[in-house]
Amino acid sequence: MMDLGLEGRAVLVTGATGAIGRAAARAFAAQGARVALAYRSRREAAEELAAELSGPDRSRAFAVPYALEDSASPRWVVAAVEERWGGLDVLVANARREGPRLEPHARFEDVREEHWLPLVADGFAPAIRTVQWAVAGMRKRGWGRIALVASPPAPDGGRGEEFHAVARSGLRGLVRGLVAEVGGDGVLVNAVCPGDARSVRPSAAPGDVARTLLFLCSAANATVTGEALTLAGRR
Repeated sequence: MMDLGLEGRAVLVTGATGAIGRAAARAFAAQGARVALAYRSRREAAEELAAELSGPDRSRAFAVPYALEDSASPRWVVAAVEERWGGLDVLVANARREGPRLEPHARFEDVREEHWLPLVADGFAPAIRTVQWAVAGMRKRGWGRIALVASPPAPDGGRGEEFHAVARSGLRGLVRGLVAEVGGDGVLVNAVCPGDARSVRPSAAPGDVARTLLFLCSAANATVTGEALTLAGRR
């Protein structure tokens, strides 16, 4: 079996109580990584997962609150990982707000700003903030892996998808822009796009995404950076 070089690495997974977040956390833990589980509201679920992954000495996983709407939250989450484990090696930025517009039958021009702004801002602003705090330590240590979990546009577009498309494009732009900025410091940055629920096998999607994240965020990946990989296994 390929050695992914993740034994003892410190990994932060945001959105850790969702299907993809749980699958990713388990995949990294299975490779010997230590995993911090950032959650927004499901504290009990996060703590249960941490107990499952923490190992015999109860030191290999812990849960930490992460608020999408709080601009200071990413700083404290990254600081919690660095304080506990001495640094952060891998960031899987999976937390984001999704869902239809609050006015699903309204025309584009009639959707009020207070309805669309959170969909756009929460789609990529938390990722930007978290990457900013995480990448500083990675650059100092000369090694780091960052993966943003996004999703591609719905097939043939989709009514009400405009604002989510802006957020998705923002994540892709962030990945491309960071390549020149941090690549010379040993930090690789990619995005993984799980696909639309109508085109991906739902039962396999979280595991497929987790395996992709595992490779991209491992020492086995020495060259793939600046990519947005779409996982679109069809029925």
